[in-house]
Formats: sequence, structure tokens, C-alpha cells
Amino acid sequence: MKILVTGGTGYIGSHTVVELLSKGHECVIVDNLYNSSEKVLDRIKEITGIRPLFYRTDIRDKEALREIFKENGFEAVIHFAGLKAVGESVVKPLEYYENNISGSLNLYELMKEYKVNKLVFSSSATVYGDSFKSPLKEEYGRGRTTNPYGTTKAMNEMIIEDYGKADKDLSAVILRYFNPVGAHKSGLIGERPNGIPNNLMPYISDVVVGKLDHLNVFGNDYDTKDGTGVRDYIHVVDLAKAHVAAIEYADGHKGVEIINVGTGTGYSVLDIIKAYEKACGREIPYVITDRRPGDIATCFADPKKAEELLGFKTEMDIEDMCRDAYNFICKNPNGIE
Repeated sequence: MKILVTGGTGYIGSHTVVELLSKGHECVIVDNLYNSSEKVLDRIKEITGIRPLFYRTDIRDKEALREIFKENGFEAVIHFAGLKAVGESVVKPLEYYENNISGSLNLYELMKEYKVNKLVFSSSATVYGDSFKSPLKEEYGRGRTTNPYGTTKAMNEMIIEDYGKADKDLSAVILRYFNPVGAHKSGLIGERPNGIPNNLMPYISDVVVGKLDHLNVFGNDYDTKDGTGVRDYIHVVDLAKAHVAAIEYADGHKGVEIINVGTGTGYSVLDIIKAYEKACGREIPYVITDRRPGDIATCFADPKKAEELLGFKTEMDIEDMCRDAYNFICKNPNGIE
């Protein structure tokens, strides 16, 4: 298939493009490079032998996006583009709503206009909010979201569901994934956000390479085994393979499916620190600070539906995740320059 990948130079997007190319799909990337680098394209070529066609475009620019649809006969869309930091969204809610909703509406309208009926949307376990106990099941629906980032994901889900009710030709898979970590085993692509990291693994990596002198652990008074937050961490390559399975599933089905993508195992922040210490062979200093606004105590998946519908199951564990994250940061201490 010829697939438009929005946000395809980003962390998850770039790994997904690698997996798509390895399966013989053709990828066209649209990205505004807000939190990524065009040099990722060279890294993708180094891994796969193929440099995808790239447009530096913001999907909020509908006319520019229309030209891209006009120039390419897309068969499917995988939609990653959007702002994604939980803490930042609490501080900048209007920016998150404007970016994550208006850009998506442009994309869906152009899909309809150009009769592109297959979609995979990058959603998040944050849509469950704090309303349900883990393991989280798709049948629980959407809960009371605890931050604007999560709300934009929930809103996108509702838009896609309504779109699917109105257009019976739409085949959409909404992937609710949990906490992507790790990097490609080559060390050529991985997570290296611009500015101060918002997620745990790149924060640890900054400590390891000396950019920060310690890690802040946000809260140790949660109702968990060691007081720190528990999350379902999934290797980014496993997650990328889930997107390949989802777009191939969408090729033969109609309607909208919501599917968790996680391991089904919860690890605490301190578990991750210990696993990373094992990977890098040194102690990682950390300081306990106040809880972060919008965070919840425990969040991990029931992953059965992904296996039943997509034939997808994760293959890598927390040691693989930390090993590959460490390999990437050692090779790219300043990011992909």
C-alpha cells in the first residue's frame, strides 16, 4: 500500500516507517519537524535502503495538505502528528486543542475528499483516565481524562467513530497504546526529544550522558508496590509492528475498531531505573519530587484483543527496552544531528 504517515519523522512514526518499508509498503511522510529532525530520513534509509518521500508541512495547513493528497494516490493513512506531553498540556491546553484537533479534522476531511478509506490513529491509554482499574480493557470505553492531551485523544476517537458511522466505507483502527520506550537495535533512531524530556526513558538517558545530574521521580506516595507510578512499557519496535498489523487489518475490514497495544505487565518507575542501571552498568541518581499534575497511579493493558484481531503480540521485555535505549543514547548523546 501507499501510506501517508503524519508525524513520520517522530519517535514512534520513524520506527513504524521502518517496519512498513520492511514489509514492502510505500511511505510518504508529512511532518512539521516540531519535535524531530529531517535527518531521521537519512537514518531510515541507512536501515532500510529507502528514503521516503517527505513533505515539511503542518497538517493544520489544509491547502498544503490538499496538494500532497492531490500529488499522491494514497491508499491509507497512519496518523501520529500531534503534541504529546501530558504535563505541558496541563499548562498549554488551548495550544493542544488547536493543534491536535484542527489538524486531525483537516486530515479526515481530505481523506474523505480523496476517497482514502483506511486509517490507523495513534491514540493513548490516557483516554481511560482514572475511571477504571487495570488491566484496562477496550470494552470499558473512555473514562474521565485527567489532562488536555488525553482529552484530545478521546475527542479524536469520538470524531473517528462518528466518521465511521456516517461513512460505511471507512476502515479505521484506533490503537490505544501505553508507554513506548527503547529504540531500534541499530541505534540509528530512537527517542531524543527537543528541550527538556517529558517522558521517563529519555529523562534517564539525559542523566546517563551527563546532561542532567539526577532524575526527578514524580511522587512516591501512590498506592503501588514501591509508591512510584506503574505503567505498561512497550518496546517501540513492537509498537511499530502493531501499526503494520493494524493497517493490514484495515485493508480487509470495514468499520472502526479500538485496540490496546501494550504488554499487559506493569512496571514502576523504580523498576525501570533498576533495569536501566543493569543495562548501563552504573547507578542512576534520582530525587523524589511532588506528583506531576494529571498523572495517575497505575496503568497497564489487557492486550488480548490485539492478539485476537491483529495476530499481534509483543516480543521484547524491559531489559530489551533499556538495552536499546542505552545503545541509542550512547551513539546519539546530542540526538540525531
